[in-house]
Amino acid sequence: MIVVSNSSPLIALAKIGEFELLHSLYEKLWIPAAVREEVTRVGQDSAEIEKNRPGIEEVREATWIRSVDVSNLAAVQLLRGRLDAGESEAVVLALELNADLLLIDEARGRRVAEAEGITTSGTVGTLVAAKTQGLILEVTPLLNALVASGFRMSQDLYETARQIAGEEG
Repeated sequence: MIVVSNSSPLIALAKIGEFELLHSLYEKLWIPAAVREEVTRVGQDSAEIEKNRPGIEEVREATWIRSVDVSNLAAVQLLRGRLDAGESEAVVLALELNADLLLIDEARGRRVAEAEGITTSGTVGTLVAAKTQGLILEVTPLLNALVASGFRMSQDLYETARQIAGEEG
């Protein structure tokens, strides 16, 4: 199975200590160079802040994540009018690899990907899949942890995820 990821699922799952679910679920992830840069770049902040930013160490150390350059830079540029660099490259990489799945949370990015025929899921879908496959016992505490970490999700998505996971009520 070929799975491409944008930065948001990587960072969000790292924030709640569930980054390894990606490895357990998908075995290998492909990320475009722009996504790797978004997650791991060292900016103007102090080294201590950068070291503690969620996702940096996880992505740098994950031997099961393959970072590759996209070939079709013209397609990336066309998408840049609507999406950020990581999202644009993730959509193009998913097309180039004929990926089975693109992990992306942003609604606009998902709409663009789905219009191109790409199957999408996101952070919440990853948690539901982990529950379905018996990798976690409950989705609800992790959804709550996501919200507490600043992850934005609608109440409808929260309730739908709980319902699919059999935890509603």
